[in-house]
Amino acid sequence: MELIVLLKQVPSTESFVGISEDGKSVKLGDAKLVVNPYDEFAVEEALKLKEANGGTVTIVSVGSDKAVEAIRTGLAMGADKGILVNDPAADNCDGLQTARILAAVIKSIPHDLIIAGQRAVDDDNYVVGSAVAEFLNIPSITMVIKETIADGKIACVKTVEGGTVTVESSLPALITTQRGLNEPRYASLPGIMKAKKKPLETKKLQDIGLDAAGMGSQKTKVISYKLPPERKGGKIIAGETDADKVKALVKALQEEAKVI
Repeated sequence: MELIVLLKQVPSTESFVGISEDGKSVKLGDAKLVVNPYDEFAVEEALKLKEANGGTVTIVSVGSDKAVEAIRTGLAMGADKGILVNDPAADNCDGLQTARILAAVIKSIPHDLIIAGQRAVDDDNYVVGSAVAEFLNIPSITMVIKETIADGKIACVKTVEGGTVTVESSLPALITTQRGLNEPRYASLPGIMKAKKKPLETKKLQDIGLDAAGMGSQKTKVISYKLPPERKGGKIIAGETDADKVKALVKALQEEAKVI
């Protein structure tokens, strides 16, 4: 099987990020950059499929020079090659523009299945995977927690509100990952050493037949970023009896919290 994984480098959820002076962008500072956690599930699932069926796993990403480290992590886990689109014109793309770039790369690569994280933990827009499938004119199945492939078709169990549903599609197709699909492996020391020798291409937009106009205009605009309000300390409800405490709690919810 020819498998493609869409991968994004994001700040670690344990890192502190700030807001820039103009209030419209994020300052990463010394934040640790890592593989998007949902994309780790995508890499793992591609590797499992490769082990079961043979084939190759190609990682495709859009980002800066720093994104090379994230791709190398996927290669160390067992992927075969990587492609990074690193172009100043692609900086600060929204989800649809990023999807156009990824789709332009993938059009020139044989593929049976594309696997993407269901979302990136930095912008949480859920757009890229499904938009790539749309631009490639192939089926997509999102929020997958189990998949099986047979006879040129893929059957997926995906989460929906209140439960799960099984969906079947022909190949090629794109799926997005959800927690529960697998447990991503750690990169071994031999894997890390081998990753340094695996092919990793860096491309500009013109190399994939795009230019700034070809990406399309941004459909989303950041008005401002704001930090969440600082949380106040908890309050202990006092009272001699349970009934007194209930009355005091209801009063506090009405007059202080104003939620009832």
